[in-house]
Amino acid sequence: MLKHYIKTLLATGIFLCVPLFAQAETEQRIIRLNPAEAVELAIKNNLDLEAMRINTTTARRTSNLAWNQFIPAVDVGGTIHRSNTAPDNTFMGMPLPPEMIGHRWGASGFISTTLNINFAMFAEMNRLRLDYERGLISYTNAMAQLERDIRKAYHNILLMKEYIAMLNLSLENAERQVEIAQINFNAGVTSEISLLHAQVARETLRPVIDQAEGGLRLSMLLGLPHDTQFELIPVTREVSPTLPNTTELIRRAAAGQPDIQALRHDILIMDSIRKTSNLWLFTPTLTLSWNADPAFNRDPWNNNWFDRNRWDQQTGATSFSIGFRLNGLFPFGAERQNIRAIDDQIRIAHIGLAQMIRGTEIEIHGLVLTLERIQLSMEALQQTVTLAELSYLLTEEAYRIGRADLTQIQSAEQLLRQARIQLHEEQFNYLNGILDLEYALGVPFGSLN
Repeated sequence: MLKHYIKTLLATGIFLCVPLFAQAETEQRIIRLNPAEAVELAIKNNLDLEAMRINTTTARRTSNLAWNQFIPAVDVGGTIHRSNTAPDNTFMGMPLPPEMIGHRWGASGFISTTLNINFAMFAEMNRLRLDYERGLISYTNAMAQLERDIRKAYHNILLMKEYIAMLNLSLENAERQVEIAQINFNAGVTSEISLLHAQVARETLRPVIDQAEGGLRLSMLLGLPHDTQFELIPVTREVSPTLPNTTELIRRAAAGQPDIQALRHDILIMDSIRKTSNLWLFTPTLTLSWNADPAFNRDPWNNNWFDRNRWDQQTGATSFSIGFRLNGLFPFGAERQNIRAIDDQIRIAHIGLAQMIRGTEIEIHGLVLTLERIQLSMEALQQTVTLAELSYLLTEEAYRIGRADLTQIQSAEQLLRQARIQLHEEQFNYLNGILDLEYALGVPFGSLN
């Protein structure tokens, strides 16, 4: 049983402690944590969540600035050129006037702006918004999963600490049994063998306690200075007398379960991609453009560039054009086949959604049945603990006066310890079951308990 607790603790608690105390001060002090504070620190220091947070911020910025696709594309440039041959500045042997003289050097520039407008661009804006919302769902889901795991690990550590406390109580009982055995041996009531058995039973408990405490230190001090001290605030282990109606729970799960929300959003994104593809294929594109390429008709090295009379507008135009892609009219073309593939993916996703909802219904039923079983088990175990406590007290009194041997009191003490451990374990199983149910429903933790 001890190995089981240690393995459970190490499997669920080690990862908790690395981020929780990453920012702990090196000086020796007691760190008090409640579950909410543990969750807050874990979320703050978890690197995977930090990466998802950055991705979500990027998607939000992209969605908020999706309108920038309507900003025209503007290109500018310039050229300085030199003719390989000198220009002939004479006409029929007569020199040309100054304003008609050509130059070997020259300069020219160009500027153009273009804007394409299609209905698909508006649909693309909607898709970018859906992408951001999908990332937000994934981030929220990851936070909820981390919180669930942190809270369960917190419970497991508390259970381990209670197990150690019970072992220490058993050690105190063993010490008392040695004292009684020593008194009875001195009085000649029991033999030396009984005294030795009591001493052996006491010493046998010490390595068990050391092993349990060693496992607890390993899980909590991993990544911490060796002298760091901590204290976990106990949690309330009250059991709700009645659970919500299973039908109501299933209805809430179908609306709020994280995986179901994510898949529904995936379907919305695929619908948006399909709509965008259709619009690109079956709606015209309006193109607005303007361009000019002025030329400097004087020597760029010796003449004033800012004299407007020395610039010529060789070409330039403003145009409005409408284009339509004919590829979309061919049913066997690649574009139409891509849309059909998206349709198939959407149908498959709807089937997966139905399966996920059905699986969630089964999961909710199973969790509720498990919690109800734990409730009944705790009621029976509480009665068992009461009877085991009475049995131990009577056996200890009988041992004190010599009417019971060491084996009987050790057996009574072991039964009491097992009953208490089982009760505490079931109490924490109930808390963890509530956490699993709240996560499956997609509700804030603590809503059902």
